[in-house]
Amino acid sequence: MPLRFGILTVSDRSSRGERPDSSGPVIISMVEEQGGKIIQVDIVPDEIAEIQKKLSEWSDQNGIDVILTTGGTGFSPRDITPEATRGVVERMTPGIAEAMRAESLKITPHAMLSRGTAGIRGRTLIINLPGSPKAARENLAVVLPVLPHATALLQDDVNAEAGHRI
Repeated sequence: MPLRFGILTVSDRSSRGERPDSSGPVIISMVEEQGGKIIQVDIVPDEIAEIQKKLSEWSDQNGIDVILTTGGTGFSPRDITPEATRGVVERMTPGIAEAMRAESLKITPHAMLSRGTAGIRGRTLIINLPGSPKAARENLAVVLPVLPHATALLQDDVNAEAGHRI
């Protein structure tokens, strides 16, 4: 069964229709190229309550395996996606954000300014990606290979650990 994804763009301007969402379509394309199924797509402003509402609803009610957010991970005063994410996840998954930053640092020193995080809510993995299409693409490429195994573990799939036994 294909992995089910939600793509949430966090942007004041895009949510108001002042600017097209440029990173969401890049993420959708990459997910679909890997055989993933897009279940939900939306754009919300940089408001903690609105971000948390979408993340909670999508995790709790829509059967989504992975939610990818894009935007709101930098240093701007309105960049609050990591805080919103931490407010809804039950368990943090620091290795995902660490891996994205480590790979991005090979490309640009600005990667150390990313505050993106990742965590688990119920059986859904939530990952913050940067808002730039280029950075979103680069970061998603880092995590895509581990998502099938991660979601199998979250779904308590009896075969998830088969390759790990000695």
